[in-house]
Amino acid sequence: MRIAFIGPFGLRPKGTMAVRALPLARALVARGHAVRMILPPWDFPPDAGSRTQDAGVEIENIALPAGVPGLFQINTTRRLVQRALDFQPEVIHCFKPKAYAGLAAWWLWQLKRVSRVKARLIVDTDDWEGAGGWNDFSDQLSVVNNRYSWMQRKMFAWQEQWGLRHNDGVTVASKALQSIIWSLGVKPERVMYVPNGCNASRPFPRPATSRRPPGAILLYTRFFEFKIERVLEVLRRVLEQEPEAKLLVVGKGFHGEEARLLRQAEVLGLRGSIEFAGWVEMTALPEYFAQAAVAIHLFDDTLINRTKCSVKLIDLLSAGLPVVADTVGQNAEYIGHNETGVLAPDGDTEAMAQAVIALLRDRERADRLGARAAQDIVERFSWDRLVLDVERVYGLST
Repeated sequence: MRIAFIGPFGLRPKGTMAVRALPLARALVARGHAVRMILPPWDFPPDAGSRTQDAGVEIENIALPAGVPGLFQINTTRRLVQRALDFQPEVIHCFKPKAYAGLAAWWLWQLKRVSRVKARLIVDTDDWEGAGGWNDFSDQLSVVNNRYSWMQRKMFAWQEQWGLRHNDGVTVASKALQSIIWSLGVKPERVMYVPNGCNASRPFPRPATSRRPPGAILLYTRFFEFKIERVLEVLRRVLEQEPEAKLLVVGKGFHGEEARLLRQAEVLGLRGSIEFAGWVEMTALPEYFAQAAVAIHLFDDTLINRTKCSVKLIDLLSAGLPVVADTVGQNAEYIGHNETGVLAPDGDTEAMAQAVIALLRDRERADRLGARAAQDIVERFSWDRLVLDVERVYGLST
Protein backbone atom coordinates (compact mmCIF):
# COMPACT_ATOMS: atom_id res chain seq x y z
CA MET A 1 0.00 0.00 0.00
CA ARG A 2 1.14 3.54 -0.78
CA ILE A 3 0.65 5.93 2.13
CA ALA A 4 1.23 9.69 2.27
CA PHE A 5 1.73 11.45 5.59
CA ILE A 6 1.07 15.20 5.73
CA GLY A 7 2.42 17.19 8.65
CA PRO A 8 1.57 20.64 10.05
CA PHE A 9 5.28 21.51 10.31
CA GLY A 10 8.72 19.97 9.78
CA LEU A 11 10.62 17.36 11.75
CA ARG A 12 12.23 20.06 13.88
CA PRO A 13 12.10 21.91 16.20
CA LYS A 14 8.59 20.68 17.11
CA GLY A 15 8.33 17.02 18.00
CA THR A 16 5.08 15.47 16.73
CA MET A 17 6.32 14.40 13.31
CA ALA A 18 9.66 13.18 14.66
CA VAL A 19 8.40 11.21 17.66
CA ARG A 20 4.97 10.05 16.47
CA ALA A 21 4.65 10.11 12.68
CA LEU A 22 8.18 9.04 11.74
CA PRO A 23 8.34 5.95 14.01
CA LEU A 24 4.93 4.89 12.70
CA ALA A 25 6.12 5.41 9.12
CA ARG A 26 9.18 3.24 9.78
CA ALA A 27 6.97 0.48 11.16
CA LEU A 28 4.72 0.66 8.09
CA VAL A 29 7.72 0.42 5.75
CA ALA A 30 8.98 -2.59 7.71
CA ARG A 31 5.65 -4.28 6.90
CA GLY A 32 6.08 -3.68 3.19
CA HIS A 33 4.25 -0.41 2.65
CA ALA A 34 5.60 2.61 0.77
CA VAL A 35 5.42 5.78 2.87
CA ARG A 36 6.19 9.38 1.97
CA MET A 37 6.14 12.14 4.59
CA ILE A 38 5.33 15.56 3.13
CA LEU A 39 6.18 18.44 5.42
CA PRO A 40 5.96 22.27 5.35
CA PRO A 41 9.12 23.36 7.21
CA TRP A 42 7.94 26.91 7.84
CA ASP A 43 9.35 26.64 11.37
CA PHE A 44 12.79 25.59 10.08
CA PRO A 45 13.22 27.10 6.57
CA PRO A 46 16.73 25.63 5.98
CA ASP A 47 15.03 22.25 5.43
CA ALA A 48 12.80 23.63 2.65
CA GLY A 49 13.15 21.73 -0.62
CA SER A 50 15.16 18.88 0.88
CA ARG A 51 14.43 15.19 0.32
CA THR A 52 15.87 12.42 2.46
CA GLN A 53 15.20 8.83 3.47
CA ASP A 54 14.99 7.29 6.92
CA ALA A 55 14.73 3.50 7.18
CA GLY A 56 12.99 3.46 3.81
CA VAL A 57 10.62 6.34 4.60
CA GLU A 58 10.70 9.12 2.01
CA ILE A 59 10.82 12.51 3.71
CA GLU A 60 10.03 15.52 1.55
CA ASN A 61 10.18 19.06 2.89
CA ILE A 62 8.31 21.14 0.35
CA ALA A 63 9.81 24.32 -1.05
CA LEU A 64 8.21 27.24 0.74
CA PRO A 65 6.40 29.66 -1.56
CA ALA A 66 7.00 33.36 -1.65
CA GLY A 67 4.09 35.64 -1.02
CA VAL A 68 2.22 37.77 1.43
CA PRO A 69 0.36 36.29 4.41
CA GLY A 70 -2.77 34.58 3.17
CA LEU A 71 -1.33 33.68 -0.22
CA PHE A 72 1.59 31.98 1.53
CA GLN A 73 -0.78 29.75 3.51
CA ILE A 74 -2.89 28.93 0.45
CA ASN A 75 0.11 28.08 -1.71
CA THR A 76 1.77 26.04 1.03
CA THR A 77 -1.41 24.00 1.46
CA ARG A 78 -1.74 23.56 -2.30
CA ARG A 79 1.81 22.23 -2.52
CA LEU A 80 1.22 19.78 0.32
CA VAL A 81 -1.92 18.44 -1.35
CA GLN A 82 -0.33 18.24 -4.79
CA ARG A 83 2.80 16.46 -3.58
CA ALA A 84 0.65 13.99 -1.66
CA LEU A 85 -1.48 13.26 -4.72
CA ASP A 86 1.61 12.98 -6.94
CA PHE A 87 2.62 9.99 -4.80
CA GLN A 88 -0.63 8.27 -5.90
CA PRO A 89 -1.41 7.05 -2.39
CA GLU A 90 -4.18 4.74 -1.31
CA VAL A 91 -4.20 6.41 2.13
CA ILE A 92 -3.44 10.01 3.11
CA HIS A 93 -2.80 10.45 6.84
CA CYS A 94 -2.87 14.06 8.09
CA PHE A 95 -1.16 14.59 11.44
CA LYS A 96 -3.11 17.08 13.56
CA PRO A 97 -6.45 18.49 12.42
CA LYS A 98 -5.09 22.06 12.65
CA ALA A 99 -2.85 24.45 10.74
CA TYR A 100 -1.41 23.22 7.41
CA ALA A 101 -2.28 19.56 7.96
CA GLY A 102 -5.84 20.61 8.79
CA LEU A 103 -6.04 22.84 5.71
CA ALA A 104 -4.74 19.99 3.56
CA ALA A 105 -7.33 17.62 5.04
CA TRP A 106 -10.10 20.13 4.29
CA TRP A 107 -8.89 20.50 0.68
CA LEU A 108 -8.63 16.75 0.19
CA TRP A 109 -12.11 16.17 1.63
CA GLN A 110 -13.59 18.62 -0.88
CA LEU A 111 -11.83 16.72 -3.68
CA LYS A 112 -13.21 13.44 -2.32
CA ARG A 113 -16.72 14.87 -2.34
CA VAL A 114 -16.51 15.38 -6.10
CA SER A 115 -14.76 12.03 -6.64
CA ARG A 116 -11.41 13.54 -7.64
CA VAL A 117 -9.59 11.74 -4.83
CA LYS A 118 -10.14 8.08 -3.98
CA ALA A 119 -7.55 7.70 -1.23
CA ARG A 120 -8.80 7.11 2.31
CA LEU A 121 -8.36 10.26 4.40
CA ILE A 122 -7.20 9.63 7.97
CA VAL A 123 -6.71 12.37 10.57
CA ASP A 124 -4.43 11.99 13.59
CA THR A 125 -4.75 13.95 16.82
CA ASP A 126 -2.36 13.80 19.77
CA ASP A 127 -3.47 16.89 21.74
CA TRP A 128 -6.60 18.89 22.44
CA GLU A 129 -6.17 22.18 20.63
CA GLY A 130 -9.40 24.06 21.36
CA ALA A 131 -10.98 25.52 24.51
CA GLY A 132 -9.17 24.28 27.60
CA GLY A 133 -6.32 23.02 25.44
CA TRP A 134 -3.38 24.52 23.58
CA ASN A 135 -5.43 27.50 22.40
CA ASP A 136 -5.70 28.63 26.01
CA PHE A 137 -2.15 27.63 26.93
CA SER A 138 -0.68 29.77 24.16
CA ASP A 139 -1.97 32.88 25.96
CA GLN A 140 0.39 32.09 28.84
CA LEU A 141 3.51 32.18 26.69
CA SER A 142 5.79 35.10 27.42
CA VAL A 143 7.34 35.01 23.95
CA VAL A 144 4.89 36.92 21.76
CA ASN A 145 5.87 35.07 18.57
CA ASN A 146 4.77 31.78 20.16
CA ARG A 147 1.30 33.04 21.09
CA TYR A 148 -1.68 32.31 18.89
CA SER A 149 -3.47 35.35 17.57
CA TRP A 150 -7.21 35.72 18.10
CA MET A 151 -7.74 34.66 14.49
CA GLN A 152 -5.51 31.60 14.87
CA ARG A 153 -7.34 30.46 18.00
CA LYS A 154 -10.68 30.73 16.23
CA MET A 155 -9.31 28.97 13.16
CA PHE A 156 -7.66 26.13 15.08
CA ALA A 157 -10.77 25.50 17.18
CA TRP A 158 -12.91 25.32 14.04
CA GLN A 159 -10.38 23.14 12.21
CA GLU A 160 -10.26 20.68 15.09
CA GLN A 161 -14.03 20.26 15.28
CA TRP A 162 -14.43 20.06 11.50
CA GLY A 163 -11.43 17.87 10.79
CA LEU A 164 -12.26 15.25 13.40
CA ARG A 165 -15.73 14.83 11.88
CA HIS A 166 -14.88 14.84 8.16
CA ASN A 167 -12.62 11.92 7.34
CA ASP A 168 -12.58 8.18 6.76
CA GLY A 169 -10.96 7.48 10.11
CA VAL A 170 -9.25 9.09 13.09
CA THR A 171 -6.21 7.95 15.04
CA VAL A 172 -5.95 9.28 18.59
CA ALA A 173 -3.04 9.24 21.02
CA SER A 174 -5.07 9.02 24.24
CA LYS A 175 -8.20 7.47 25.70
CA ALA A 176 -9.43 10.95 26.65
CA LEU A 177 -9.22 12.12 23.03
CA GLN A 178 -11.07 8.99 21.97
CA SER A 179 -13.94 9.87 24.33
CA ILE A 180 -14.03 13.50 23.18
CA ILE A 181 -14.24 12.47 19.53
CA TRP A 182 -17.02 9.99 20.25
CA SER A 183 -18.87 12.90 21.90
CA LEU A 184 -18.65 14.80 18.59
CA GLY A 185 -20.83 12.15 17.01
CA VAL A 186 -18.05 10.24 15.26
CA LYS A 187 -18.83 6.52 15.13
CA PRO A 188 -16.58 4.51 17.48
CA GLU A 189 -15.53 2.16 14.67
CA ARG A 190 -13.96 5.12 12.85
CA VAL A 191 -11.79 6.09 15.84
CA MET A 192 -8.63 4.09 16.51
CA TYR A 193 -6.70 4.45 19.76
CA VAL A 194 -3.00 4.58 18.80
CA PRO A 195 -0.92 5.83 21.73
CA ASN A 196 2.67 6.89 21.32
CA GLY A 197 5.05 3.97 21.28
CA CYS A 198 8.65 2.88 21.51
CA ASN A 199 11.01 1.27 19.04
CA ALA A 200 11.46 -2.39 19.99
CA SER A 201 14.38 -2.87 17.60
CA ARG A 202 16.17 0.23 18.91
CA PRO A 203 15.28 0.36 22.61
CA PHE A 204 16.22 3.26 24.82
CA PRO A 205 19.64 2.45 26.36
CA ARG A 206 19.29 1.22 29.94
CA PRO A 207 22.17 1.95 32.31
CA ALA A 208 23.37 -0.59 34.84
CA THR A 209 21.48 -0.06 38.09
CA SER A 210 24.72 -0.31 40.04
CA ARG A 211 25.88 2.98 38.47
CA ARG A 212 22.93 4.97 39.74
CA PRO A 213 23.59 7.25 42.70
CA PRO A 214 21.33 6.23 45.60
CA GLY A 215 19.61 9.59 46.19
CA ALA A 216 19.20 11.16 42.76
CA ILE A 217 15.66 12.08 41.64
CA LEU A 218 15.19 12.85 37.94
CA LEU A 219 12.76 15.48 36.65
CA TYR A 220 12.64 15.25 32.83
CA THR A 221 10.23 17.93 31.66
CA ARG A 222 9.12 20.94 29.63
CA PHE A 223 7.54 22.36 32.85
CA PHE A 224 4.10 23.20 31.45
CA GLU A 225 2.51 20.03 32.87
CA PHE A 226 2.59 21.18 36.50
CA LYS A 227 2.92 24.14 38.83
CA ILE A 228 6.51 24.88 39.84
CA GLU A 229 5.52 24.99 43.50
CA ARG A 230 4.53 21.32 43.44
CA VAL A 231 7.90 19.92 42.46
CA LEU A 232 9.63 22.07 45.08
CA GLU A 233 7.20 20.87 47.73
CA VAL A 234 7.88 17.25 46.75
CA LEU A 235 11.61 17.89 47.05
CA ARG A 236 11.21 19.63 50.42
CA ARG A 237 9.27 16.71 51.85
CA VAL A 238 11.74 14.16 50.51
CA LEU A 239 14.66 16.09 52.03
CA GLU A 240 12.99 16.02 55.45
CA GLN A 241 13.55 12.26 55.51
CA GLU A 242 16.37 11.85 52.97
CA PRO A 243 18.58 14.94 53.43
CA GLU A 244 21.21 13.70 50.95
CA ALA A 245 18.71 13.46 48.07
CA LYS A 246 19.27 15.56 44.94
CA LEU A 247 16.88 16.68 42.20
CA LEU A 248 18.36 16.39 38.70
CA VAL A 249 16.41 18.62 36.30
CA VAL A 250 16.68 17.80 32.59
CA GLY A 251 14.67 20.04 30.30
CA LYS A 252 13.76 23.60 29.44
CA GLY A 253 10.44 25.40 29.72
CA PHE A 254 8.46 27.24 27.07
CA HIS A 255 8.89 30.59 28.80
CA GLY A 256 11.63 30.39 31.39
CA GLU A 257 10.00 28.21 34.03
CA GLU A 258 13.38 26.67 34.83
CA ALA A 259 14.69 30.06 35.95
CA ARG A 260 11.65 30.56 38.16
CA LEU A 261 12.16 27.08 39.63
CA LEU A 262 15.74 27.91 40.58
CA ARG A 263 14.81 31.33 42.00
CA GLN A 264 12.09 29.85 44.18
CA ALA A 265 14.41 27.04 45.26
CA GLU A 266 16.92 29.67 46.38
CA VAL A 267 14.29 31.44 48.47
CA LEU A 268 13.22 28.15 50.08
CA GLY A 269 16.77 27.05 50.78
CA LEU A 270 16.56 24.14 48.34
CA ARG A 271 18.94 25.35 45.63
CA GLY A 272 21.84 23.29 46.93
CA SER A 273 19.79 20.12 46.40
CA ILE A 274 19.09 20.82 42.73
CA GLU A 275 21.34 20.07 39.77
CA PHE A 276 20.09 21.77 36.60
CA ALA A 277 21.19 20.24 33.29
CA GLY A 278 18.81 22.16 31.03
CA TRP A 279 17.85 20.97 27.58
CA VAL A 280 20.03 18.13 26.27
CA GLU A 281 20.19 16.26 22.97
CA MET A 282 18.34 12.96 22.76
CA THR A 283 21.62 11.11 22.29
CA ALA A 284 22.86 12.46 25.63
CA LEU A 285 19.78 11.48 27.65
CA PRO A 286 21.07 8.02 28.67
CA GLU A 287 24.01 9.67 30.41
CA TYR A 288 21.65 11.76 32.55
CA PHE A 289 19.17 8.95 33.10
CA ALA A 290 22.05 6.83 34.42
CA GLN A 291 22.53 9.36 37.21
CA ALA A 292 19.02 8.86 38.64
CA ALA A 293 17.73 6.36 41.19
CA VAL A 294 14.09 7.32 40.57
CA ALA A 295 12.15 9.66 38.28
CA ILE A 296 9.13 11.81 39.03
CA HIS A 297 6.53 12.67 36.40
CA LEU A 298 4.22 15.42 37.66
CA PHE A 299 0.95 15.96 35.79
CA ASP A 300 -1.62 18.45 37.05
CA ASP A 301 -5.20 17.46 36.25
CA THR A 302 -5.84 19.63 33.18
CA LEU A 303 -7.47 18.96 29.83
CA ILE A 304 -4.10 19.24 28.08
CA ASN A 305 -2.59 16.62 30.38
CA ARG A 306 -5.61 14.31 30.21
CA THR A 307 -5.50 14.27 26.42
CA LYS A 308 -1.76 14.24 25.73
CA CYS A 309 0.43 11.16 25.49
CA SER A 310 3.82 11.88 27.03
CA VAL A 311 6.81 10.71 25.00
CA LYS A 312 8.99 11.73 27.94
CA LEU A 313 7.23 9.18 30.14
CA ILE A 314 7.82 6.53 27.49
CA ASP A 315 11.52 7.44 27.44
CA LEU A 316 11.75 7.08 31.22
CA LEU A 317 10.00 3.72 31.27
CA SER A 318 11.96 2.44 28.27
CA ALA A 319 15.18 3.33 30.08
CA GLY A 320 14.22 1.09 32.98
CA LEU A 321 13.80 3.91 35.47
CA PRO A 322 11.33 3.48 38.34
CA VAL A 323 8.82 6.29 37.86
CA VAL A 324 6.43 7.95 40.30
CA ALA A 325 3.67 9.74 38.37
CA ASP A 326 0.37 11.49 38.97
CA THR A 327 -2.67 9.38 38.08
CA VAL A 328 -3.76 11.64 35.23
CA GLY A 329 -4.60 10.71 31.64
CA GLN A 330 -2.32 8.31 29.81
CA ASN A 331 0.00 7.92 32.79
CA ALA A 332 -2.34 5.23 34.10
CA GLU A 333 -2.27 3.45 30.73
CA TYR A 334 1.53 3.22 30.70
CA ILE A 335 2.15 2.48 34.38
CA GLY A 336 0.73 -0.45 36.30
CA HIS A 337 0.62 0.71 39.92
CA ASN A 338 3.25 -1.12 41.96
CA GLU A 339 3.95 -3.33 38.95
CA THR A 340 5.80 -1.11 36.47
CA GLY A 341 5.95 2.08 38.51
CA VAL A 342 4.03 3.98 41.16
CA LEU A 343 0.91 6.09 40.59
CA ALA A 344 0.17 8.80 43.14
CA PRO A 345 -3.33 10.30 43.45
CA ASP A 346 -3.38 13.35 41.21
CA GLY A 347 -2.23 16.46 43.00
CA ASP A 348 -1.28 14.55 46.18
CA THR A 349 2.17 15.97 46.88
CA GLU A 350 2.60 14.04 50.11
CA ALA A 351 1.79 10.71 48.44
CA MET A 352 4.30 11.42 45.67
CA ALA A 353 7.01 12.38 48.15
CA GLN A 354 6.44 9.26 50.24
CA ALA A 355 6.53 7.06 47.13
CA VAL A 356 9.87 8.61 46.14
CA ILE A 357 11.28 8.09 49.64
CA ALA A 358 10.18 4.44 49.63
CA LEU A 359 11.95 3.79 46.31
CA LEU A 360 15.11 5.59 47.41
CA ARG A 361 15.22 3.34 50.47
CA ASP A 362 14.44 0.10 48.65
CA ARG A 363 16.73 -0.09 45.63
CA GLU A 364 15.86 -3.72 44.97
CA ARG A 365 12.18 -2.83 44.56
CA ALA A 366 13.06 0.23 42.49
CA ASP A 367 15.23 -1.85 40.16
CA ARG A 368 12.49 -4.47 39.87
CA LEU A 369 9.87 -1.86 38.92
CA GLY A 370 12.23 -0.31 36.37
CA ALA A 371 13.06 -3.63 34.74
CA ARG A 372 9.38 -4.56 34.49
CA ALA A 373 8.57 -1.14 33.04
CA ALA A 374 11.18 -1.50 30.30
CA GLN A 375 9.84 -4.93 29.37
CA ASP A 376 6.19 -3.90 29.54
CA ILE A 377 6.58 -0.79 27.39
CA VAL A 378 8.05 -2.89 24.57
CA GLU A 379 5.47 -5.67 24.88
CA ARG A 380 2.43 -3.37 24.89
CA PHE A 381 3.52 -0.17 23.19
CA SER A 382 6.13 -0.96 20.55
CA TRP A 383 5.43 0.59 17.16
CA ASP A 384 5.75 -2.91 15.71
CA ARG A 385 2.55 -3.79 17.58
CA LEU A 386 0.74 -0.46 17.31
CA VAL A 387 1.14 -0.44 13.52
CA LEU A 388 -1.32 -3.34 13.30
CA ASP A 389 -4.08 -1.09 14.66
CA VAL A 390 -3.12 1.62 12.18
CA GLU A 391 -3.46 -0.87 9.34
CA ARG A 392 -6.97 -1.61 10.56
CA VAL A 393 -8.03 2.03 10.29
CA TYR A 394 -6.44 2.06 6.82
CA GLY A 395 -8.86 -0.73 5.92
CA LEU A 396 -6.26 -3.48 5.57
CA SER A 397 -7.64 -5.88 8.16
CA THR A 398 -10.58 -6.41 10.46
